[in-house]
Amino acid sequence: MHWIRRFGMVLVLAALAVALALMSDRFLTPANLLNVTRQVTVNAILAAGMTLVILSGGIDLSVGAVAAIAGAVGAGLMAAGWGWPAGVLVALAVGACFGVLNGVFVAFAGLPPFIVTLASMALARGLTMVYTGGRPIGVQDAGFVWFGHGYVGPIPAPVMLMIGVYVLGYLMLTRMKLGRLVYAVGGNETACRMAGIRVEQVKVAVYALSGMTSGLAAVILTARLVSAQPTAGFGYELDAIAAVILGGTSLAGGRGSIGGTVIGAFIIGILGNGLNLLNVSPFYQDVAKGVVILLAVLLDRVLHAGGRTVRTGPAGRLSAAVPAAARTAPGTKG
Repeated sequence: MHWIRRFGMVLVLAALAVALALMSDRFLTPANLLNVTRQVTVNAILAAGMTLVILSGGIDLSVGAVAAIAGAVGAGLMAAGWGWPAGVLVALAVGACFGVLNGVFVAFAGLPPFIVTLASMALARGLTMVYTGGRPIGVQDAGFVWFGHGYVGPIPAPVMLMIGVYVLGYLMLTRMKLGRLVYAVGGNETACRMAGIRVEQVKVAVYALSGMTSGLAAVILTARLVSAQPTAGFGYELDAIAAVILGGTSLAGGRGSIGGTVIGAFIIGILGNGLNLLNVSPFYQDVAKGVVILLAVLLDRVLHAGGRTVRTGPAGRLSAAVPAAARTAPGTKG
C-alpha cells in the first residue's frame, strides 16, 4: 500500500498512456512521443519554479505573463542586433526581476501571494503589449533557435534543459540549506520566525527562482515559435499549478517533491496530445482535462488518507530542519 501511495500518480500516468495507446494507433509512434516530450518541456520548467513557491506556502499566477514579457524583450534585443547570448541572459534577468518584485511584495509588504502575482500578471501582460505593439517579434539567430529545435546527441535541446532544471531543483530541495528552509517555511512559518530564520529572504529567493524558470521557458517557447508572440504563455500558470498539484505537492505548503511535478506535467501533456489525436473538440478538451485533474487529485487524497499526518519533505526531516536551519542558515539569529 505504501508503494501505491508513493507512486500513485505514476500509475495514473501509465494507465492514461495505455488507454490512449488502445484508442489511437498513432499515440505510441516515436514521432508522437518525441512531440509530446517537446511540448511538455515548457510547462514542466514553469511547474518546477511553481513547485518551490507552493512548497513555501505561496502561489505564483504570473509565470505565463512573465514568460511572455521575458521572451519579447529577449527577442527585441536580438532584433536590434544583440547576439543570442544577450537575448537569453536578458530573458532570464527579466523573469528574475519580476520574481524578486513578487517576493518583495509578498515577504516584506505582507500582501497575499494571490493578489500580488495577479497584479504582476496584469502588469507583465500590459508591458508585453506596450513593448511589442501587439505584433510578433521574429527571431532569426540560429544560436537562439537551437534552444527550441536543436539536439544534444539524440535528445532535443528543450528536453535536456528540462532535465537540467529538475536535477538542480532536486539537489536544491534535498541537499542544500535553501531547500530545507523552503520546506520549513511552508510547513510552519511561525515556528521558523521563532527559530530566527529570515523567512522573507527565503520567500524572495523562491519567487526569484520561479521568475528565472519563467525566463527559461520563454527562451524555449520563443525559439520553438521562431518569434516572440505578445499573447504567449496565456493560461500557462494554470497548467503549471495543475502539474504541481497532480505531482502531490500540497497547496498548503511544506509537503511535496519536484519529482512528482514532472509526472504531473507529463499527465497534462499526454492527456492533451491524446485528445488531439482522438479529434476531440477543444471545448471538450478543457472539460476532459478538468475532470481528469479532479479525479487524479481525489485519488491522491484517498491513497494518502490516514497514511500520514504530517509529511516533512522528501527526506522526512522537517521536524529537525527548523532548528538545524536556525543554527546554520546564513543571516539567522542565534
